Amino acid sequence: MEMHRLHPPMMLFLVCLFLLGASVTYAGSAPPTPAELQAVLAREDYQPLKPSGAAVIEPLLTLYQAGDADTRRRVANALYYLSIKSAHAREVLMQDVHTQHPQLRLAVQWALGRVSDDTTVVRVLLDNMENDPNPLFRDKAACALAYDQVHLSEKQHVLLLEGLVRALENDKDDVRRIALQALHIRTGQTKDFSPDAPVNVRQPAVQRWKAWVAEYRKNIYGD
Repeated sequence: MEMHRLHPPMMLFLVCLFLLGASVTYAGSAPPTPAELQAVLAREDYQPLKPSGAAVIEPLLTLYQAGDADTRRRVANALYYLSIKSAHAREVLMQDVHTQHPQLRLAVQWALGRVSDDTTVVRVLLDNMENDPNPLFRDKAACALAYDQVHLSEKQHVLLLEGLVRALENDKDDVRRIALQALHIRTGQTKDFSPDAPVNVRQPAVQRWKAWVAEYRKNIYGD
């Protein structure tokens, strides 16, 4: 149907739809307004933020720092979705890396690897995986190490793998299991390590992992 044959009410409806679409996608690279950001966070549909790219990071962090736990969770999820490296985002998220708010903690642990290539993040997540009193936080820190460290260099990846291998000797059986799962996801290997076996049975497989990661380090670092 040609536009000039539409009735005026229909034309007005289509024009409104066009304008609404323009406001949702934030034409060009202009960052959304605070009100638009709040609407996006309320819907938890972060796709409209993509066109703004890095320009949306600082407005999001402003909302994070001023918001309650649920707002911070939503912002962390938006940062995860965007996966844009930002030292400021890392700094802000790290303030909640030990929060006891479950949903916020999980969102922060997952988002950190999507905004940072800082080895401090890897070390904190390894520590959470091994030592946090809450088994849920331990498990989801391992998930973050397995899936979400998207900006790491090869040398930084060595640190991650070495930490996972060390965790195979943890006293907690759940930590040994999640460390092995993360290693399997990262490397495709298990080296016949059985996390629930007696220590004398586990140890030969641990030694195989240690020899493997030492060789991996040598190949990457050349030493």
